[in-house]
Amino acid sequence: MAIDSPSTSSTTTALTSTSTYRTSRPSIVGPPSPLYLGSPYPIRLRGRVCRGFGRGGKDLGCPTANLPDDEDEDEGNSKDERDGGSKTITNGNRSGGRKKKTGVQAMKGKVDTGVFYGFARVLPSDPSSSPQPKVSNDVHPMVMSLGLNPFYKNERLSAEIHIMHEYEQDFYGMEMKVLVLGYIRPELDYVSREALIEDINTDKSVALNSLARPDYAVFEKDEFFYRDDIYGENDMDELEVQLEQNQEGEGEANGSQGKL
Repeated sequence: MAIDSPSTSSTTTALTSTSTYRTSRPSIVGPPSPLYLGSPYPIRLRGRVCRGFGRGGKDLGCPTANLPDDEDEDEGNSKDERDGGSKTITNGNRSGGRKKKTGVQAMKGKVDTGVFYGFARVLPSDPSSSPQPKVSNDVHPMVMSLGLNPFYKNERLSAEIHIMHEYEQDFYGMEMKVLVLGYIRPELDYVSREALIEDINTDKSVALNSLARPDYAVFEKDEFFYRDDIYGENDMDELEVQLEQNQEGEGEANGSQGKL
């Protein structure tokens, strides 16, 4: 069942992770081609990185960047992004009226709680800010936990994103864009922290394997990461054209090999 509200508590319904479950996990998830992702993917999220529970890196060895929970935004009034609010776009512009949720609440009603894979990018900071943070602005693979985290018994829905790149410093307050491409597994409860860490490491491996398939590279150049007027779901017709162009380019390159 898809998320309806933060009160949909996973603490009462989450499965307990067992060794049988963990050993039966697939190493790759999702279709071989992104053309067959199916609704609601891809899902675009964006917002300023806010402080989370402070346990990802400390307790689990997996530092995360948290997206804001924008459920408190009132229609017609934009939340101050400097306080960690998520940017709201209406027809490509920030404006009053009905707003587009782009943080945690953008996932509600679309997916179950659990672990997801995709790509993420931390956007460049304002050139006028000083000192300039030394943060990579490239697109990197990511794995995201969305839910209430029954092991820690959270009471509020959260999106905790682990970007698979070694950053030199924290980037709280900087804007981040996330492209969610698929679902890895449901939210689980755990008999121990060690069991949770084991599953987190498997999640990262599954995400990397799934994103390493050649056709998924198209998402690393998705315009969403570089433009301010794009949100929502990808235009799949446009994606199909781009994939065909990539394949034609590879065919021409292979055909020229060995020629004088």
